Amino acid sequence: MRLLVLQQDLGSWTAQQICKKIRTFSPTAQKPFVLGLPTGGTVEGMYAQLRTLYQQGELDFSHIITFNMDEYAGLSPQDPQSYHYYMQHHLFEGINLPENQHHILNGQAPDLHAECKAYEKAILASGGIHLFLGGVGRNGHIAFNEPGSSFSSRTRLVKLEENTRQANARFFDGDVSRVPTHALSVGIGTVLDANEILFLASGEAKAQAVARLALGEITPSWPITALKTHPNATLLVDVKAALALPQAMQENIRKELAKSPTQPAQILL
Repeated sequence: MRLLVLQQDLGSWTAQQICKKIRTFSPTAQKPFVLGLPTGGTVEGMYAQLRTLYQQGELDFSHIITFNMDEYAGLSPQDPQSYHYYMQHHLFEGINLPENQHHILNGQAPDLHAECKAYEKAILASGGIHLFLGGVGRNGHIAFNEPGSSFSSRTRLVKLEENTRQANARFFDGDVSRVPTHALSVGIGTVLDANEILFLASGEAKAQAVARLALGEITPSWPITALKTHPNATLLVDVKAALALPQAMQENIRKELAKSPTQPAQILL
């Protein structure tokens, strides 16, 4: 897999890559392009740029199908902290993606386990995900697959670790008691089924997870390391998220970025 380190905004670069992938694919009603989508602060810039590309006529979402990674259990779609609300505010209301073509797990489904099984079936019925985008947690979780999750796991109800809830408390006025204890999440196996994976990590708080991916063994203790088992996976990080990498690796990164400041430095893992 590739580790890319970028000096500039991760969101703008990622949005341009998504645009290129979709244009190259040339989606149609008979053969839509299927995107897996994340939430969180790291990708807000990406969504803003995707809205801009649509408004400028450079990107058409009418033949796109999307599947979001996760949703909190118990929150209604109208709750400002739900991922339904996040996606509506940050992306859907600003583009021409038909309502029946975006999918988000229902955290208030009468049977949460049945909801998860139906989600897997819907992904299969769409033809599978072409590009799965995602973020990385401080403890290396991807989607809400906490440390110890099986690499073959599928969409399911998961219990959130305390450090994940504490990290997300900032979205709940800093009150960790308001952060749900459980979530519905695609599995690591669900992510690995995608044709291509592009994950993002920004900030020094993610540096240890990035270093574990770059240098550590492939282990469920750090779910992010599952990306190394995929034939077409990329992790895009900013300079701060690369600070825990070895000095020799950081020096090579600095040299590459000095030559082409707007292009990412690449490390093959």
